[in-house]
Parts: sequence; C-alpha cells; structure tokens
Amino acid sequence: MAKGKNKQLLALENLGKDIVKQIKKGKNPEIAIPIRALSNIKFDEKTKTVQLGSKVSARYFFHIAHAKKFLQTLEVAAISHNLIKDGKHASLRDVFYMAKRTIPGTKVNLVDDQPESDSVIEDLELVTDQSREQLNVNANKNGSVAGKVVIEDKGDTIDWSKLGSGGWSIPSNVEDIKFKKVTAKYILYMEKAAVWERLHEDKFWEKQNCIIMSSQGQTTRGIRRLLQRLTKEHKLPIYVLTDLDSWGHYIYSVIRFGSINLAHISGKMAIPSVRFLGITTNDIEKYKLEKHLIKFKDTDLSRLKQIQNYAWFKDNKAWQKEFAALKKLGAKAEIQALSSKGISFISEKYLPEKIKNKDFID
Repeated sequence: MAKGKNKQLLALENLGKDIVKQIKKGKNPEIAIPIRALSNIKFDEKTKTVQLGSKVSARYFFHIAHAKKFLQTLEVAAISHNLIKDGKHASLRDVFYMAKRTIPGTKVNLVDDQPESDSVIEDLELVTDQSREQLNVNANKNGSVAGKVVIEDKGDTIDWSKLGSGGWSIPSNVEDIKFKKVTAKYILYMEKAAVWERLHEDKFWEKQNCIIMSSQGQTTRGIRRLLQRLTKEHKLPIYVLTDLDSWGHYIYSVIRFGSINLAHISGKMAIPSVRFLGITTNDIEKYKLEKHLIKFKDTDLSRLKQIQNYAWFKDNKAWQKEFAALKKLGAKAEIQALSSKGISFISEKYLPEKIKNKDFID
C-alpha cells in the first residue's frame, strides 16, 4: 500500500471508531453530515466561488427515516476502505453493485438504485474530507481533448495532438497527470461532443494554437479539475461555448463558480477566471440565426428565473442584461444553428472573430 493512502484509510477508520465509541457509551449512533442544498450555500465574494455553509444534519442508526442511509454510509465506507487497502479503484457503478444486497432478516435492499450509492459517496467526501477519487472511486470517462500538449500519465507519454479522430479520453482522476509540454495559448471548452468533433476535424486547435475540450452536457469532475489545473499551472485563459439557453448558462456557472451539490470541493473545481464566449443573444441578430430559434417551454423560463437569482449572478450587470434579453427573446438556440451558415463557419469565422474581438461575457 502506498504511503500516501494512509490519510484516506485513517479518515475512514476514524469514522468507524467514532461510531464504536458512541455505542459503548450507550448512545444512539449518529453521523453528522453537512447539508448539501441551496439552503446551505453561500457565495464567497473574495474567492468568487460557491461555498458550503455550516448547517449539519445528523444521521441516526435508531431512527426509522435514517437507518437505511446510515447503513449505506457504513457499507460504502467499508468498500472504499477495502479498495484503498488493496490498491484498487472502482467505478461508481461497481460500488453500487458491491453494496447492493438484501439486509439480513428483511426483504429490504441496502441500495435499490445507483443514485443512492452515488449520493452516499459524496456524503463520505464531507465526512472524511477526502475526495471521491482519493477514496479510490472513479466515474466513467466522458470527455475528449486535443491540442499542443504532451502529458505523462502513469508512466506513458501522451501527445494530445497525435491521437487521431477521437482525441484523448479524459479520465475521472487527473491528479497524477504531469504536464511535460504545453504550448497552447488558451482553452476552448464546449458542452457538445459533436461540436468538438467539428472543430477537431477542422484542426481548429492547430490553426489557433489552443486546446479544445468537451463533454456531453454537464461537465464531469475530471474535466473541471483538468481545466483548473491547466489554468492554474499554465495560466491559460478558458472560454466556454454552450447553447443559448439557461442549461448552457448553468454549465458555465458550474465551471466558473462551482456547483451547489459539490460546494465542499469548490476549491479544487471552480475557475473564477473563465469567460462565456457564446452563444449569446447578440449572436442571433449578428449572425442572422432568427430562423433557427427554438421556442421556450415553461421549464426553460422557470430555469432561467432560477439562475437569474443566483447570488453569483444577481449583481452582475452584464449577465443580468443577457438574462433579460433571453427572456424577451422567449426562445433558445443550439450551437449547431451556426452550421446553417456553412459546415465550418464555426471554426473559420465565428470562434476566431469572437476571440479576437474579446466578445465574451465575463
């Protein structure tokens, strides 16, 4: 077992020892877990990141509403402990199946669905002050990157500019990656893999000397951490490209300020310097995309109102202006609407023009 793992094992063992102490004292065993909800979120003006508040919820063993969750927490902690001892890593799906079984003497499953075990893993991060990756649990790969960067990953040297049409597949855990050579000038992150493929085929990263990175929808933790490491360690600006809708704005919000659900690790995820490149409401008229608008549904409008009132957007004049313009428009637009101007319009005109003119929302 690697020496660096001792801290994680100690944190998990301390959790177990604390419960044993409570039992020996005749107490109803409990686990105190900070509340992961909007009601317990604060915006730190100094760091410009979402932070977890001080509200805590107690999870008791002898409590009809808590017992199952209490057992789930201990079971997942035991699974993580064994993984670390054995020097193995498991996926979120693996952990779900390792925990799923019927509680002896009952007809109740310890976990019924994966979201239950996923949530418990995030609780363990709070209880142990160790990230999911440090607890040897990884998520599925869900992102691609290409650009003039050479890295070392577990002894292998990988050149992001020489990996064919698929690019490099971004892993869940990027902590041990070493950057051997970075010559790119900036990073362009996009929410859609299809847009990444368009830019990759057009060799946008080579022509513009940048890094192109994508996921499929919301960013994964591995992607957010990789973005943060690149901007911190190599001072690279980051531009975000999403659809023109409140869901795209939320993706940007999570990358820049951190997420509500993972506020406890904002320090390792949030990137306050990131900029929103588009698509913006101004682009609709400028690039004549009016025919390609998609009318708002009630869910789009309610989501827009919710994001508009987030503390980190509330006093930002540029963003409030954008939200008001989107509400007035009453419609949204996809990045791929730019393809109506030509298949490579996005790589040959739209992006170079916007970046050169610094046409972004800060």
